[in-house]
Amino acid sequence: MRLARKAAIITGGSRGIGRAIALAFAREGAKIAIISRTQARNKEVVKQILASGGEAIAVEADVSKKEDVDRMVKQTLDAFQRVDILVNNAAVNLPYRRVVDLTLQEWNWVLSINLTGQFLCAKAVLPNMIEQRSGKIINLSSIGGRRGAAGRAPYRSTKAAIINFTECLAAEVKEFGIDVNAICPAIVDTDMLRELTRGNLPANVSPPEEIAAVAVFLASDEGAGVTGTAIDAFGTGNPLFAPLPAIPPAPKS
Repeated sequence: MRLARKAAIITGGSRGIGRAIALAFAREGAKIAIISRTQARNKEVVKQILASGGEAIAVEADVSKKEDVDRMVKQTLDAFQRVDILVNNAAVNLPYRRVVDLTLQEWNWVLSINLTGQFLCAKAVLPNMIEQRSGKIINLSSIGGRRGAAGRAPYRSTKAAIINFTECLAAEVKEFGIDVNAICPAIVDTDMLRELTRGNLPANVSPPEEIAAVAVFLASDEGAGVTGTAIDAFGTGNPLFAPLPAIPPAPKS
């Protein structure tokens, strides 16, 4: 098992990519803290991990709130005595919205979870990782962090910033044996995508398990030579194969 005796925090771990990563990590022997704002879904994933012989806890937390993040890390340390891996996966999006139509509240909401949330979580686990002189931080970005698109300014701005944040943090903590990387998925079959497309998934959608496999590699000793990098895990959604379909705006009510 590639992650035996490791303890991992996975934000947004109750569904989609985060859930796939949690299950993959558990299969590799990691102890998992499942984090999201919906405790019922957290417990469902924990139940699945426990049924497979793994170890996991469910923690309800909003990553945009420092007090929640600090409590989340404390509960993980109380349960597992260490934090070896942080997967910053929690994210939100908006329906298609032009900048001229965005409210400040909408803009700040997306930034607070997608970007500030990653900063707060990384900051909270770093003292433990620095003391251990080891750790893995995996930040979920997106193909949207590589290029813009109409109607996607808040989400794609955060995903672009995550790539730069990853590089900055990696440079700061390498001396402590901590690796920091980002994964940039393209079109992945998640609840968020189904909500945005109203169930009309594009043909070139990828399963979340493909992203989970990349996360396992980065979290394991096999990924020790990779840090400060954003990996484009575009799968079948790679623009080399076909242009990414535009997600149409929601019909006006």
